[in-house]
Amino acid sequence: MFSNGQLIFGILFAIAFIVIIIFAYRKDFKIHQKHYRGSVWILIAFVSFIAMIATIKSIFV
Repeated sequence: MFSNGQLIFGILFAIAFIVIIIFAYRKDFKIHQKHYRGSVWILIAFVSFIAMIATIKSIFV
């Protein structure tokens, strides 16, 4: 399906991408704590809403 070169590139790209994301997050951690306080509740509400829609769909279908 994929050649060896494509697999190696994909793995190295994924590793590099994850490392860059981790460094960027660490750099901006203090800013995130200051400006995005309480955003966890929005995430919980969004996930709950999607779960509610999925539950209603499974009940009525």
